[in-house]
Amino acid sequence: MTLSVDLNADMGESFGPWPMGNDAELLKIISSANIACGFHAGDPDHMARVMRLAVENGVGIGAHPGLLDLQGFGRRRMQVPHATLANWVRYQLGAAQAMARSVGGAVRHLKLHGALGNMTSEDEAMARACYEAALDVDPDLTIMVIAATAQQRAAETLGCAYAAEIFADRAYNDDATLVDRSQPGAVIHDAAYGAERIVKMVKAGAILCESGKEIPTRIDTICVHGDNAEAVALSTAVRDALEQADIAIRPIGG
Repeated sequence: MTLSVDLNADMGESFGPWPMGNDAELLKIISSANIACGFHAGDPDHMARVMRLAVENGVGIGAHPGLLDLQGFGRRRMQVPHATLANWVRYQLGAAQAMARSVGGAVRHLKLHGALGNMTSEDEAMARACYEAALDVDPDLTIMVIAATAQQRAAETLGCAYAAEIFADRAYNDDATLVDRSQPGAVIHDAAYGAERIVKMVKAGAILCESGKEIPTRIDTICVHGDNAEAVALSTAVRDALEQADIAIRPIGG
C-alpha cells in the first residue's frame, strides 16, 4: 500500500483591507484548507473568496473555528464555559458550511485554531465539548486533531472520523503539545529543515521532539500555518520532499 498523507494550511485569515498570508499560492500546493470563520480572523468576503479558490484547485475545505478574539488573533487563552465554547463552534461551523455551499463546495473537516487548539490538546473534556458540538451539526465531519494529545483521545472516545495532525513549522514539547510561540525556536522558518524533519516523522510514524524524544503516533495530515512568512516556500519544500520519498499527497476524505 502506498504511504500517503494530507497537506493542510490555515488560511482565510485576511480581514477587510488587511491581508494575511498568500492563500492563492498555497492553494496550488496543499490538499486541504482550514478556513477562518470570523471569530479569530477572516470575514464573509474572504471566506467566500478562499473557498471558491479551494473548489477551483480541488482542495478540501475545512472549518477553522477559534476563540472570539480578533484583536489577539485567537492566540490568547480565555476562560470560557464549555457550553459557550460549544455554541461558538456550532456558530462558526454553520457559517463555513453556508459559504462553502454558496461556491459549490462542502465542509469536509474541522480543526480548532490557536489558543483553543492548544487548550484542547491539554484538556480532553474541553476537546470533547467542542467536537460534540461540531458533530451535532454534521456527524459525518472529519475532526482534525493534534496527534498524540488530549484532542486525539477525545476523538477516539467519541468514535468519530478523525485525522491526526503534525506540524511542519512548529517545535514540540515532550508531551506532543506545541512549544509556546513566545519561546525561542517555537516556529520553524527554514524550509529545507522543516521538509527533512517531516519526511523523517512520516517514515518513522512518530513525532520528533526538540529534546530528541520520539512519540509514536498515527500521522494523517501535515500543517503549515498560512501566516508564517515562509509558508509557500515551506509547503513547496514539504510537498516536494514527501513526493521524492514516494509518499503521496491526498486530501482528507479524498
